[in-house]
This record gives sequence, C-alpha cells and structure tokens, in this order.
Amino acid sequence: MSIHAKAETGVSLLASMPAMEKEGGSCPMREVLDIVGDTWSLLTIINLQSGPRRFNVLRRMIEGISQRMLTVTLRSLEREGLVRRTVKPTSPPEVTYSLTEMGHSIATPVAALGEWAATNRDGLRQARAAFDAARDVNGG
Repeated sequence: MSIHAKAETGVSLLASMPAMEKEGGSCPMREVLDIVGDTWSLLTIINLQSGPRRFNVLRRMIEGISQRMLTVTLRSLEREGLVRRTVKPTSPPEVTYSLTEMGHSIATPVAALGEWAATNRDGLRQARAAFDAARDVNGG
C-alpha cells in the first residue's frame, strides 16, 4: 500500500511504521526524539555536518546557545554515539567534536524535516495568526 493510499483509506501512516512499535515500553521514535528532538541537539548536529569543530567555534556557530547548554548537548550526543570527542595531547589540550557515522546518517531525515518546514512555514504562520485572531475575537 502506498503512502497516499494509506492516507486515503484512513489507515494511519505514522502509527503503522516500525518506528512506532513498542518494545520494552517505548517505541524507537520516542527514543530518538528524546535524544535529538530539541533545538540545541539538532543545531549541533547540523553545524557538525561539515566537519570537526572546536568547542568555541561551535558555540559561535549556534546562535543563542550557552556554554553550559553546549557542554550538556555535546555530552548527550556523545553518549548516544552521534558525536565523537577527540582530545589531542597538546598544552593546553585541543578538543574537537565531530559526527560519527551514525551522526552523519541522521542528515537525510533532518533534511526532509527541513524541506517540510520550508514548504509549510507560511501555512503554519497563517494558521497560527487565524487561531490567535479567533481567540482574540471570542475572548478566549
């Protein structure tokens, strides 16, 4: 059954995906969203896509991220196997961060989400404005 056929028949495309099958109490989609579903993780992954970066370079690339939040984000992504931390034994030590093979593999689904966002941004803004206007008119 094609994606469009599923949508037309009322069968939920997303709910029928293997990513949604619960195993041990949670589904793969939930586990992945818990890891990369926040703004800082995605922006860190996107900014490491083009190559290894030192901490302060990465911090300058990610507008609005604090030193502490970048540290927490990098540590979490490293723990999950998406980022590799490399320390060169110099004085002071030179630390760089890069994506692992698995970290690079997330580029395709993130790019698809980015394309969806670019295509639908105006519609989302219009819907938000219409909703807010209706609430203002109805007092609620």
